[in-house]
Amino acid sequence: MSDITLLDGGMGQELVHRAGDRPTPLWSTQVMMDHPGIVTGVHKDFFAAGATVATTNTYAIHHDRLLGTGVEGKFAELHGCAIEEAKTARAAHGTGRIAGAIGPLRASYRPDLHPVSRTAVPLFAEVAHLLAPHCDLLILETVASVAHAADALEAAKETDLPVWLSLTVSDKDGTKLRSGEDLAEVGGVAARADAVLVNCSAPEAVTKAMPVIAGFDKPFGGYANGFVQITEDFLTDKPTVDTLTARRDMGPRAYAGYVMEWVAAGATIVGGCCEVGPAHIAEIASRLTATGHKIV
Repeated sequence: MSDITLLDGGMGQELVHRAGDRPTPLWSTQVMMDHPGIVTGVHKDFFAAGATVATTNTYAIHHDRLLGTGVEGKFAELHGCAIEEAKTARAAHGTGRIAGAIGPLRASYRPDLHPVSRTAVPLFAEVAHLLAPHCDLLILETVASVAHAADALEAAKETDLPVWLSLTVSDKDGTKLRSGEDLAEVGGVAARADAVLVNCSAPEAVTKAMPVIAGFDKPFGGYANGFVQITEDFLTDKPTVDTLTARRDMGPRAYAGYVMEWVAAGATIVGGCCEVGPAHIAEIASRLTATGHKIV
């Protein structure tokens, strides 16, 4: 049996559900500002469920996401708030690692909006350097193209931390990035990563991606979302998550079934993304333990 790193679940959607506020384009960042301490509560619940990694609520904190929101000048402060919430939860739990999350520039699932390297790399690097002193690793999330992967890795590798590259694939074909490029094409770039994952895609697509990323000769794994699909409405400018719908067939038992398929395929890093909550992580932890795996 294997040692398995169990990530947490989807911070952003969990925050939106708990706050009960109408979502804004700032998403989880807005909830963190409006409800201090709620992020810590989510981290604590994921730790209690069995997760061994807390992913910082920094996915959407980029300069371009803050433009026009009135909080443009709070870039560093917001990162600091997210880091402290994760640290507080870990201290209360007594153990665990903190992963500094770096999301896409401009928008999720929109590789067509990814800026040129000379613009992208410094922006990613600024975030990486803010996170690195406080984290155990960096995780580049929802990476939708080869160019995005290359730029984010170049920036994150300026730090001394391990860097996990997490790709997002087509919900219809897990062997394709959301850019339309073959998932296999990222293999050369992924050589710089310390682990390769697939996230924020349908679990069926993540399953299809597993054999491809297994071939990159890195520790690998996945954490899927529980959305019906990424709608056209969500691919517009400044979207809000209320245009997305949660799947009704993706409860803890169903989701854990997919995760155990990934583990059987050799995955050693698993967890959940949007619409995957503490109950899902608890079910995964239970199944991993019951089948003889050690959660690390």
